[in-house]
Amino acid sequence: MTGWFLDASVLLASEDPDDANHSHARRLLEGTDQLATLDLAFYEVTNVAITAWNDVAAARRLRGLIAAVADDGGLVRADPALLEAATELALTHGISAYDAAYVAAASAARATLVSTDVRDLVARGLARLPADALAPAPGSPAA
Repeated sequence: MTGWFLDASVLLASEDPDDANHSHARRLLEGTDQLATLDLAFYEVTNVAITAWNDVAAARRLRGLIAAVADDGGLVRADPALLEAATELALTHGISAYDAAYVAAASAARATLVSTDVRDLVARGLARLPADALAPAPGSPAA
C-alpha cells in the first residue's frame, strides 16, 4: 500500500471541532487517497471519547470511521513482527509503544504516518501533520 497511515489523533481531530487540526483531518478522511490505520485505533478513540469527552455517540462515530477504513482494506492488525519492530522503535526514539506501533505499521505498509502528535512524532520526523499530508508534493503540477 502507499497512501496515508492515520494514528488515533487524526481520527479524534476529525471529530473534535475545537482541535486545531480538525478541518485538515476531515479533508484527509473525506479525500480519495488510500487510508489505513492500526487496530489499536479502535481502543484509543473509544477511550478518549468516553473518558475525556463523555460522548458515547462520538465513540460510535469514530469506530464507524475506522470500520470504513477497514472495509477498504486499510486495517493493520498487531502481530509479533509488528510488536517487535514497535519495541525497537520505542527504545530508539524514546516514544511510547503505542506511538511506535503506528510508526512500525506505517513503515510495514509503505505508507506515510499522519499524526497530530507534534512532540513525539511530527517533530522527530516520524509523521506528518494532516495539513502537510494535504499539501501538494514539491515539484508536482499543483505545487
